[in-house]
Amino acid sequence: MKDTPKPDQRRKYDADFRAEALRLAEQSRSTQAAARALNIDPKRLYQWQKAAQTPAAAALGPALDPATAAELRQLRALARRQAQELEILKKAIASCLL
Repeated sequence: MKDTPKPDQRRKYDADFRAEALRLAEQSRSTQAAARALNIDPKRLYQWQKAAQTPAAAALGPALDPATAAELRQLRALARRQAQELEILKKAIASCLL
């Protein structure tokens, strides 16, 4: 056998195709149905969706300085606590109105 290099078998998707695929998945009844319609692997579409939802700071990962990363963690924790408190207050108001 000859040692000829194999051509790259992976398909390349440009940013326009990805954006259209994400739009279709958002409008579709399911991500898997959108992936079948586009003839792509559903896992790939799920990865694109996850990447699109990732905040820019989280995408930086190790490039983010430790102080900013710590502040980001604190702010996210505060946002979660406030969301929980809001839900509790909504339930308390709803029970008072009944």
